[in-house]
Amino acid sequence: MIEPRTTEPERHPPALVENHLLLRKEDFDELLDRAAERGAERCLAQLGLENGHAARDVRDLRDLLAAWRDTRRAVWETVYKTLTTALLLALLAGIAVKLKLFGGAP
Repeated sequence: MIEPRTTEPERHPPALVENHLLLRKEDFDELLDRAAERGAERCLAQLGLENGHAARDVRDLRDLLAAWRDTRRAVWETVYKTLTTALLLALLAGIAVKLKLFGGAP
């Protein structure tokens, strides 16, 4: 009779061959995941975001940056509109003076 296989693969200790450590792909992936997690935690700690509020802090910073960009865009739009309006007013004033619409001598 054939015995059913277990769902968990059989664990073998890593082998050392000529100063090289041989790991199964699953073990290597797990090792990389743990190393990445530790690195991310260390990086967040260096940035001062190690507590449970890190996600909220990053969201707040993104919102602040978006607000800054919106404000900068609005300022430039206002500058362009003001310059355009001033140019058009100057042109209209020049036309009015040229056509002597302000009661100048005939």
